[in-house]
Amino acid sequence: MVQPLSSMPVQGLEFSVTVMKSLSGEGGTSKCSCRLLSVALLCLFPFGGLVPVWAQSDAVSIQFAQASEAMREGKVEEAGAGFAAVTKQAPSFAEAHFNLGLVREEQGKYDEAIASFQKAIALKPHLHGANLFLGITEFRMNHLEKARTAVIKETAAYPKDASSWMWLGVVCLAQDKPEDAADALDKAAKLKPDDGDILYHRGRAHLLVSKNSYARMFKVDPDSWRVHRVLAQANAEAERHMEAIAEYEAAIKLAPNQPGIHEELASEYRNANKISEAEQAFRRELEIDPNNALARYKLGAIAVEQGDGAKGKELIEGALLEKPGLIHADYNLGRAEMLLGEDAAAAGHLQKAATTDTDPEVVEQAWYQLGTVYRRLHRMDEARDAMATFQKLKDEGAKRSQNALERYREKHPEASDQSPPAPQNPQ
Repeated sequence: MVQPLSSMPVQGLEFSVTVMKSLSGEGGTSKCSCRLLSVALLCLFPFGGLVPVWAQSDAVSIQFAQASEAMREGKVEEAGAGFAAVTKQAPSFAEAHFNLGLVREEQGKYDEAIASFQKAIALKPHLHGANLFLGITEFRMNHLEKARTAVIKETAAYPKDASSWMWLGVVCLAQDKPEDAADALDKAAKLKPDDGDILYHRGRAHLLVSKNSYARMFKVDPDSWRVHRVLAQANAEAERHMEAIAEYEAAIKLAPNQPGIHEELASEYRNANKISEAEQAFRRELEIDPNNALARYKLGAIAVEQGDGAKGKELIEGALLEKPGLIHADYNLGRAEMLLGEDAAAAGHLQKAATTDTDPEVVEQAWYQLGTVYRRLHRMDEARDAMATFQKLKDEGAKRSQNALERYREKHPEASDQSPPAPQNPQ
């Protein structure tokens, strides 16, 4: 027998909100959203308590259950007719109006959906999800201010609902209000830090805020050293190292004693294999800012690459005192100790690099160097194991590279004789 409404437990609307997230994308509702929404509707009513008992509870319960089952089976038309019948039998049943609104929205009958959501809100102003879906539907009709007003009401009533904050951000983005969007999406991200939709929209909002800020800076002071630095950083991120160097040099001409710029310029010199210029720029940075641990560390790494273990170790250890946990520090410190013949200490640092570093190429080289230092220490079994691990990682890397090449050629048949760009080693 169908349960009476008084015995139906209220469940969350979270799945419905997840389904409706697809509306925020450029492509609109996905093809499978009808089926998904039918499942979402089985959540019935939002958050807490029990559905009220109606005078005609048996008839209403049966009709409501049948409409819900229709949605479960993807029969949207049948579900809509069922929920419409329920609202006629129980016109003050807010949740029925709400579910009918969800169906009408799915059918693309936005005016009817809005009317149903508004009726649900009039009957139960704080019905969880009603203002949110009203806002989503207004958004679909490009009624952006109405959408914003509705979603703001939802966030005010349910401030811990991450999806509502996300949708407020989406609407603000559509209104060309990236600062407001970023604020809303930051709140959503705090509530759901690993939600892909929230992270996407949040990143977009902050990108627009950054873009607008830089555009304003360019307009206010087009010849500022900051403009050249921003352009240099953009070129560096795109691995256009010579262009980055030119912009950094222009920035330094305007602000020769500005902390940080010489270190960034030196890193680009190093990426461009201009080692002498890199050393000079790192030293200049340390003259301006003796506490710049990154400049000290990178200068030490260059010393190790040039075979000066004593100088390299001194600089790297000094940098680690200022800033522990620098990237690849164990590997570079181990290499410096190998140059100095401090093999036991080197083994410890290289073992740590081999087991904790996140860069595959550094891990591979760490195992190779471990094999060498173990031989020096006459730890032959460990040396053989280390070399075997190195060879295994090398073979796996070669296989990945070959697979990447094949995928590249599949996607770019016109460039079948060319290889994809080689990955850059991190500094």
